[in-house]
Amino acid sequence: MGELLFPLLSVARLRMGTDGSGVTTLVAGAGCPLSCHYCINKRLLKEAPAEPVTADELLRRVQIDDLYFRATGGGITFGGGEALLHAAFIRRFKSLCPPEWRIIAETSLAVPQENVLLACEAVDEFIVDCKDMNAEIYRSYTGGKAHIMRENLSLLLASCETERILVRVPRIPDFNTSGDQAESVRILREMGITRLDLFDYVIR
Repeated sequence: MGELLFPLLSVARLRMGTDGSGVTTLVAGAGCPLSCHYCINKRLLKEAPAEPVTADELLRRVQIDDLYFRATGGGITFGGGEALLHAAFIRRFKSLCPPEWRIIAETSLAVPQENVLLACEAVDEFIVDCKDMNAEIYRSYTGGKAHIMRENLSLLLASCETERILVRVPRIPDFNTSGDQAESVRILREMGITRLDLFDYVIR
């Protein structure tokens, strides 16, 4: 088997407050199983050429901010696209980077279960974008199947500490309501989720 490659789209340095604690670098990768109506990266995912990089190559690019990561408790956030499509790569990268760096993954959990289990070995924090827990609203907005996300979230809860999971629950104009958002929160809390981020999509 050859070297694991990550389909790199972009690297955004010195981020704070949006992709995990401390100073983070957002590493965006190509590929997503969903087709969200208001996806902010839709054009990037469809049109930008991805650059295949090895874990060693990526480490060389991002280690310029090592001091910031160590001083603030930050690190690398894998996004995209769907970060957990590249769970094996993330595990390889984790084995190479300094142990003080935190590894965060932004994910819809719309991936095979084996990817979730691989990611549990390497990811310090999961930022889960659930969209909505109602299956019809979820399908209408993402084109995907809510039961996959829900089953993977249950698997994640069973496989790692609850504190490592943050679930984002948006109110999406034309797709769900504040009542739908509240119902999603109720379901998530019943599942055992303790960290929630509620917000409204701003459509321009």
